[in-house]
Amino acid sequence: MQTQKHALRFIVTFLTLIGCLLIFIVKLSLIQVFKSNHLAELAEKQHNHVIELEPVRGSIFDRNLRPLAFNVPVHSLFANPKIMSLKDKQRAVALLPSLLGVENQFVKQRLSKDKYFVWLKRKLPADTAKKIKDLNIRGLDFRKESKRFYPNGSLSAHVIGFADLDNEGIEGMELFYNKELKGKPGKMQILRDARQRELMIEQVYIPPQDGFDIVLTIDETVQYITERALFKAIEKNNAKAGSIIVLDIKTGEILALANYPTYNLEDAGNSHAANRTNRAVSFVYEPGSVFKIVAASAALEEQTFVEDDKIFCENGEYRVANHILHDHHPHGTLSFREVFEVSSNIGVTKIAEKLGADIIYKYAKRFRFGERTQIDLKGEVSGFLRHPSQWSKTSIGAIPIGHEVTSTPLQNVCAIAAVANEGYYMRPYIVKYIKDKKGQIIKSFGPSVVDRVISSDTASRVKDILAGVVENGTGKKASIEGMRVAGKTGTAQKIENGTYSHSRFYATFIGFAPLDNPRLAAIVVFDEPHPQYFGGTVSAPVFKEVVENSLKYLKSIESIKVVHHQK
Repeated sequence: MQTQKHALRFIVTFLTLIGCLLIFIVKLSLIQVFKSNHLAELAEKQHNHVIELEPVRGSIFDRNLRPLAFNVPVHSLFANPKIMSLKDKQRAVALLPSLLGVENQFVKQRLSKDKYFVWLKRKLPADTAKKIKDLNIRGLDFRKESKRFYPNGSLSAHVIGFADLDNEGIEGMELFYNKELKGKPGKMQILRDARQRELMIEQVYIPPQDGFDIVLTIDETVQYITERALFKAIEKNNAKAGSIIVLDIKTGEILALANYPTYNLEDAGNSHAANRTNRAVSFVYEPGSVFKIVAASAALEEQTFVEDDKIFCENGEYRVANHILHDHHPHGTLSFREVFEVSSNIGVTKIAEKLGADIIYKYAKRFRFGERTQIDLKGEVSGFLRHPSQWSKTSIGAIPIGHEVTSTPLQNVCAIAAVANEGYYMRPYIVKYIKDKKGQIIKSFGPSVVDRVISSDTASRVKDILAGVVENGTGKKASIEGMRVAGKTGTAQKIENGTYSHSRFYATFIGFAPLDNPRLAAIVVFDEPHPQYFGGTVSAPVFKEVVENSLKYLKSIESIKVVHHQK
């Protein structure tokens, strides 16, 4: 009987073992046959880790190689929730939010993911990274990255633009030349042990290709002079907005481009979209009397008028079709030259009537109104210039004096720069060259003549008339002691609900100096200045300040270079 019990137990045990063995065989067979690829991939993911190596984004410099934007090394915090214990996660949820500036729920939600890698916070300040390291929480680690840094805050913000956390360009140069600045990422594949610790044994290594550096035509000092004058004038004249551009007449290089409102590049994410708009190239308005340089140039180039021809200005009222045109101050008989010096709307309209719509349109197109200048900045618009076939009966009394046409500040300053440059229209540009980290120039940009818009003789005569505007006419406040200055004032009513406002204006001054050897051209335009709103009153003094100080600075720089060269 006892022997039978032992035999039964043996059989049961034996069958149990055989059953378990069969189960194991079946299970192993299933794993080997059906799940081997999946498990192999999982093991590879756990033990082979690919790290993307971030390239260093190229820097942006001013024309004198002063840095305007560059990258600095930072640490970014990530977590590996799969290796974190419940206690580790609880500590992280309790201690990290105050250091990272986030809610507890955010950290809790990120750590609840069934992943080996989740970002907690990108590009942390060095002191914050150290505090987190000192917590010594298992499963938290840092990855070295770089962050864009703008040392001058808002200076030249609309030219430089900014890049996001992933070093992708969003505005300005950062966007226009993003491909050149960004570079190409590399990668490194390393081994990890069962506890997900990196063994730093490299299996694959492809180095990143750092981005190229960009050198602008902008001069940091001229930009500072320009922005200081702009912001001061905005406050003084209670203006809604404003723009100033300073241009090298001979080359077309932009030395300064400033807008208000503006924004801080170091806090671009919290800025309003309207503040980031580059009004100098993206904003159009009716230019008003500064557009009269087109009629002056056309009349002299076509030999229809000479400077001393007499024009009766109807004592301040003149009918064009069903519209009565007025001058701000009534005038009787004026010479051709005086018509532009005092900016008589009636005088210019009579000149335009004699020339005809086709001639006015022809020269407006020559000066590139209604066309983009092709500057290397995102967001440039073309403005609006109608073909004569679309003009109304009153257009001949509107377009030649800067109404029924729209332009950008950049188009206006390029037009007067062409007059100053003996009739040659230069393409404006804002990048001098692109170079690699070794200083090798990859691509360079230089002066480019687009066209000759008027002859040198006509240009010389128009320059003399524009000098009269500053010396005898509406632009007296733009005069600079010790040199002759040329320019044109403009005051244009804003359009509201389809009609011209009598309380809201654009005030503009365009000009260049010195007259005998033009060096700089500039435009100053304000949107809704008050109570003063005339271009000659509001904008001309700012032109004087910017151009006078810029010329003094450039002369001092050149003197230093000469002395250095002699040594």
